[in-house]
Amino acid sequence: MALEQLVTDFGAVGLFLGAGFEGEGVAMMGGVLSHRGLLHFWLAILSVASGSFLIDQLFFLLGRRYRGHPRVRSVQASSAGAKVLRTFERRPDLFVFAFRFLYGLRIASAITIGTTTYPWGRLILLNALAALIWASLFVTIGYLCGQAIEGMFGHLHAALHYLIAGTGIIFIVVLITVVTRRTRRRATPDVSKVDT
Repeated sequence: MALEQLVTDFGAVGLFLGAGFEGEGVAMMGGVLSHRGLLHFWLAILSVASGSFLIDQLFFLLGRRYRGHPRVRSVQASSAGAKVLRTFERRPDLFVFAFRFLYGLRIASAITIGTTTYPWGRLILLNALAALIWASLFVTIGYLCGQAIEGMFGHLHAALHYLIAGTGIIFIVVLITVVTRRTRRRATPDVSKVDT
């Protein structure tokens, strides 16, 4: 069963399950469904935030419980894991709050933070707040995409509506990815230019 079909068929439960694994795309799909009246707006936000929050907690606990396991060590040794650890050590609380907004580093971040001595209670608080803000942002983007599409084209046939909404969502995700990567490149110092 496709993820889109899961979300459409199971509503809030589909969003909850999908948000843990897919992220922004599912969150925006929740906004589109909410705009079409298939799901209440706040229920979409809470479902997306809860699914995303719980999967991050799970990866954190896996990192903490299995910090010596070869797979966990391989995540730490990867370039993503090394970036996560360097950034985390500079500003741990800020990083814990912001890691879900860093495209492509979410799983590596949660696992790597789990291997540190960072307090679980603080992680729960900051991660819950970040998940709620993140879900609100992307569900709202999806909702506004649905509103813009309907405003421009009126009531479209359902398949065409989903196609156009999906294209808009893909465009937004690609745009966010490009901006995030450029920001990361600018933030990473060029080691070759450092005097020895």
